[in-house]
Amino acid sequence: MLRKISFGLLWLGFVSYAFFFAPPDNFPETLELIKNLSTGNWQGINPVIIALFNIMGIWPLIYSSVLFIDGRGQKIRAWPFATASFAVGAFALLPYLALREPNQEFVGQKNLFLKIFDSRITGILLTLGAGVLAAYSLQGDWTNFVQQWQTSRFIHVMSLDFCMLSLLFPTLLGDDMTRRGWKDNQLFWLFALIPFFGALIYLCVRPSVKEVDVELTDKQQATLIK
Repeated sequence: MLRKISFGLLWLGFVSYAFFFAPPDNFPETLELIKNLSTGNWQGINPVIIALFNIMGIWPLIYSSVLFIDGRGQKIRAWPFATASFAVGAFALLPYLALREPNQEFVGQKNLFLKIFDSRITGILLTLGAGVLAAYSLQGDWTNFVQQWQTSRFIHVMSLDFCMLSLLFPTLLGDDMTRRGWKDNQLFWLFALIPFFGALIYLCVRPSVKEVDVELTDKQQATLIK
């Protein structure tokens, strides 16, 4: 219960900060910036912002690689939260973390969708993409980025969202490692303490979840349809 309350309060605090305490927002300019970032019209945009915006598209894929496996053993469906995270990041994931129960087992068979997210190849592709974006950001103007962080709500909140996603990933990491037969605390801290790339490295090296054939009750079968 304490864990659920903590995540709930963290979500409430994050939402409150984003709407009431973050820098003011110029909606027309923000909308135009988002449009240009989304369509690849990047001329005149700081490469740091371009890289960060695209990295925020990689984070939901990282979480999906854990959430859809974790969701198999939950009373709530994982996919609505994972899908919404592509738009609003940690704002969508925090409610799932508050509602989920500890889950260190995987029951049933993996469909094609789960096999893709469980594959090391997915982790490698995401890591390569992230590496390209990180290198691209080095061409940017970091002084200008700091100025925009201080004056633009969109960039300010997006940056904090990146940090929040980095901090939250270890809350799912322990259960996912246990499902795969990993119980090494040193490995846990290695993946947990390296922001962003620690999660990517984990996806590249983690063993696959083993499929388990069991006779399921009606309640369990309903749970597996996620």
